[in-house]
Amino acid sequence: MTPRYEEQDGVGVHDALQRLWTPHRLSYVRGEGKADGDEPEGCPFCRVIGLDDADGLILARGESVFAVLNLYPYNPGHLMVLPYRHVPDYTDLEPAETVEFARFTQRAMRVVRAVASPHGFNIGMNQGVVAGAGIAAHLHQHVVPRWGGDANFMPVIGHTKVLPQLLGETRRLLSEAWAEQD
Repeated sequence: MTPRYEEQDGVGVHDALQRLWTPHRLSYVRGEGKADGDEPEGCPFCRVIGLDDADGLILARGESVFAVLNLYPYNPGHLMVLPYRHVPDYTDLEPAETVEFARFTQRAMRVVRAVASPHGFNIGMNQGVVAGAGIAAHLHQHVVPRWGGDANFMPVIGHTKVLPQLLGETRRLLSEAWAEQD
């Protein structure tokens, strides 16, 4: 393993790697704000429901589900569909919730297509911690727009995700397009 800094006459020499500082992610890395077991009080998804839509990055609210931008997106426009109820598993949804959950997912795809013209989508849920759910206590489905070439060298080599738009602007565009579909 090559050292990051080499000693040269007692002075460190930079390793020539670029650094992208993202201090806003420190609370996530520390685990602050993550769901505390099955308790809704510790759930960031339950807390966001009570926020103003712009502050919570909420795109749309239904009767039993809502759509919200992912705070740590894989790609621009990465959003999630969630039930208001704090339930961990897809099988916990009531029939009416399941229908609205599916319809919100379809609508989310239409809205993102209208705003950003992705070439495809990844849609899915990680059920349980062992399946990769970062917040396993509150069911959520990811809707991730994809474009040809969006998986480039930056995340692989540079361990950096490049996002061309601020979350607030993405939320504004998607929520406006959502409202236009009414």
